[in-house]
This record gives sequence, C-alpha cells and structure tokens, in this order.
Amino acid sequence: MQIFKKQKDLNLFLESEREKSNFIALVPTMGGLHDGHLSLVAKAKNLAEIVVVSIFVNPTQFARGEDFDDYPNTFENDKFLLESKKIDVLFIPSKEEIYPHGTESDYKVGAIGQILCGAFRPSHFDGVAQVVKRFFEIVKPNYAVFGEKDFQQLLIIKSLVKNLHLDIKIDSMPTQREHDGLAMSTRNQYLSDIDRERAPHFYSVLIATRDLILGGKAISEAREMATNSLSKSFEVEYFDVLNANNLTQIETKTSEIIIISAIRFGGTRLIDNLVFRRKNV
Repeated sequence: MQIFKKQKDLNLFLESEREKSNFIALVPTMGGLHDGHLSLVAKAKNLAEIVVVSIFVNPTQFARGEDFDDYPNTFENDKFLLESKKIDVLFIPSKEEIYPHGTESDYKVGAIGQILCGAFRPSHFDGVAQVVKRFFEIVKPNYAVFGEKDFQQLLIIKSLVKNLHLDIKIDSMPTQREHDGLAMSTRNQYLSDIDRERAPHFYSVLIATRDLILGGKAISEAREMATNSLSKSFEVEYFDVLNANNLTQIETKTSEIIIISAIRFGGTRLIDNLVFRRKNV
C-alpha cells in the first residue's frame, strides 16, 4: 500500500496505472474505519485493478456546534485495516491540498439537500458534494463506492455525477450491521454502554414499520406508530416513508420504498434506513 499526501504525487502514480489500462476505484472516507467501510473496499477491489481509499475529515460538511473537532481519529488502526485488505493507495491530503483556493463552492445540491437530514443540517450536503467533487477531480476514478446507510448522500452524489456529466460509475453497498441490527457507524463510538444497549431498537422499529406496510397498514398510520415508539427512547429528528428512487412522496404506482430516519440520544445522532419493494403495484 502506497501512502500519498500530495495531489501531484498521487497523480503521477495514477497516470502510470492508466497507461497500463488499469481501472481506478475510489472509496472516500473520513476515517474511523469499520466493517462497513471495508465492505466498500471489497466492492472496489472487484470493480477495478487499482483501489484508492481517502481519509479526510471535511470541514465544509460540519455546521457550527457539530463534532468536527472531536471526530474520531483512528489513523493507525485505519492504516492497519487497509493494509490487511491489500489496497493500492491511501490518500491523506491536508485541507490545503483539497481546498487550495479556499472553501467557497459554486456547486449547490438543490432541493434534495434541503429535506430529511438537510433540514437539520442545512449546509451539510453542499459540503459533501463539494469535497466529493474535489476528490473526483483529483483521482479521476472510473468507479466510486459509497454506503447505502447514507442513502440521501448516495442519491445526491449520483445527481452530482449526472449534473456535471462525469464519466464515473457510482456503486454502493448495503448497510453493514452489528449482530443486533445496529447500523455500523463511526459515531457509534460515542455511545455509552447503556445507550449502546438501547440503540438496536432503532432498527427494530424500521423492520416493524416495513412489515406493517407490507401487511396493508396505511403508510401514514405506520409512520405515526413508528414515531411514537421511537419517541419513548429517543429524540426523533425525522421518520418518513418515501419513494426510494428520489425521496419524494409515495404514489399509488410506487414500488421501491424507503423508510428513513434520524434520531438523537445520549448526545449522539444516528441515521438508518430500510429499502423494500411492494408487490402487486
């Protein structure tokens, strides 16, 4: 595994690989790696000859009062995990490498970035799009792999590629879960022992809501029941049932459905979702 801190050094290496007709896959991360990230790495290795993993905690996607300064730094363990997976490149740029001309951006996500998580973190998705766009400019990958736990982010990145006419294939991996159903997340490290015991209730409510809808319960009733159940243990930011293709309201013909939610408890914010299909639509 080669480690690069400078764009110019990374570009020299990648250009030599392109000359060999090798495809390049990018897995952007903020570190704090876990098995969810490693599933993205495994997917990338299946897609391309050269896998680039980046670790960069992006300041533009954090609002004032969020955990930018406290975001988990587990670099030595991250490096060990990536070496064990035999990736080709670890890219660990500075803020100056990513934003040499400052952090102003001319790309706006639009309406999809203002709902759900975007309603509670208004500048978040513009910051995500900004940094992903920069990594695409630097690495010029053939493929990029993201997790489906951040489903709204995944749709926004697909939209970015389409809007900018980029020749990059966006691939994804299903949410990886702990044995009790809790979605793997770097921020799970923030949970106290007591909160960790409570956290799996989040996913169990998603499962129960899906089963109610498939059993014929009206979506509005199922959503209300779920919100009431979660509110007994957590602060519910949002809980919605939407069209999984575009996060719009469900219509009679909608078959691909996503149950998507964010909660807070014990000072920690968790997100999760569940995608499923309705039959006979």
